[in-house]
Amino acid sequence: MSKNRIINLFQGIGIFIAIISIGFIFISNKQSYNFKYDPIHQNIKSLQLNDNYNFAGESVPIQNFDVAERLERELLANTFQHSGTVIHLKLAMRYFPEISKILKEEGLPDDFKYLAVAESSLRNAVSSAGAKGMWQFRDAAAKELNLEINEWVDERNHFEKSTRAACGYLKKLKTKFGSWTLAAAAYNMGPSGLQNAIDEQKETSYYDLNLNDETNRYVFRILGAKEILANPDKFGFYIQNNEGYFPLENYKIVEHSGSITNLADFAHQHNCTYRMLKVYNPWLTKSNLVNKTGKKYSIRIPN
Repeated sequence: MSKNRIINLFQGIGIFIAIISIGFIFISNKQSYNFKYDPIHQNIKSLQLNDNYNFAGESVPIQNFDVAERLERELLANTFQHSGTVIHLKLAMRYFPEISKILKEEGLPDDFKYLAVAESSLRNAVSSAGAKGMWQFRDAAAKELNLEINEWVDERNHFEKSTRAACGYLKKLKTKFGSWTLAAAAYNMGPSGLQNAIDEQKETSYYDLNLNDETNRYVFRILGAKEILANPDKFGFYIQNNEGYFPLENYKIVEHSGSITNLADFAHQHNCTYRMLKVYNPWLTKSNLVNKTGKKYSIRIPN
């Protein structure tokens, strides 16, 4: 065999081996992408429930497996919804001190500050049903509680006034239903709906009632918020005091009893930006204020 033919033979064998090798590598890689996965480095564990829980001083029957599973659901949801829970912790540093103060003055248990977390995540939210503010009042309910609502003013977004309105409403519900737990459930679904369920099912405990999906979870959402926000390090959240959102306390009050044609001009006259005027006074809904009755409004101007 000539030298050239030998060289060509070895070249052919080499090419054949290369093609087989490339095909094998391609198939191997394809299989690894389809059938083999690198593990994600996480350390996720189940939660261990306590033996005792209470809401507003009322015992939670945690020995009932259904109650335990409903609470665990909310604890797991909030524990592993990291960004939302971190924001709740930061906002709690802003709002909880004042909410606790008002609850105490109005004679309500301190646990009701966690109801605001369940309702609105401590923000002036707007629901699909038209409820607004941190305490989520609809128009009719808000007006019954003497909150002003018109084209230019919506006191559902007034932190102190809406909090006191919520306190008044919850006290009425407690009087009607006899427990703070049922009062919280009625706050969510309405007193008529709750009373109908009690009459139909012949049960007097929230934990024994079969309500709509939202209200079935509602008190447990409050309990979950309470457990995590009161004991964040137990659930792996470490937020320092200086990392929270500071209370909006550094302001002066300007009393105004007339209309304001342009709130931006009003803000600039008081050495404030329009944005900050709205942050401190979210109850002002427009870029102006029409005040035909001469009512005196207390407007907060940040220092």
